[in-house]
Amino acid sequence: MDIILVNKNEPYWDKLIAFSSKCSWNPGKNLATRMENGDFKGDKQIFAAVVNDEIAGFCVFEEDGYIPPEYDYHPFINLVFVDEACRGKRVSEKLIEKALSYGKELGLNKVYLKSEHRGLYEKYGFKKIADFTPIVGLADQIFEKNI
Repeated sequence: MDIILVNKNEPYWDKLIAFSSKCSWNPGKNLATRMENGDFKGDKQIFAAVVNDEIAGFCVFEEDGYIPPEYDYHPFINLVFVDEACRGKRVSEKLIEKALSYGKELGLNKVYLKSEHRGLYEKYGFKKIADFTPIVGLADQIFEKNI
């Protein structure tokens, strides 16, 4: 398995749009729309897990967590998704590690993540810091990790 940075006009860009547009998770489908609309510029990046030349999962590193404005946390690892056939193989862990490494390269010392899952991201060293009412989706907790 390789974790790669996916940029526009590269072969995996179109593969990731196709993969995410058919994603079983509705927020994942938004990734395809955002990619097609040119939403990924600057420090906003997409990472993909690739197994045998096929997309197995993805995550996004970006400034905005799409959380209520009273929570002033930045930047976020968003849209962590692993294809059902690849779950249980530490794919999400590898995606998160790559995104954390990218944040460190940018000189950051903290990264945030939101999720509705209990007990998953704590395994990766994240600490829950807040509960909130979601603006969109089901994610209702904010986690942070020092990097």
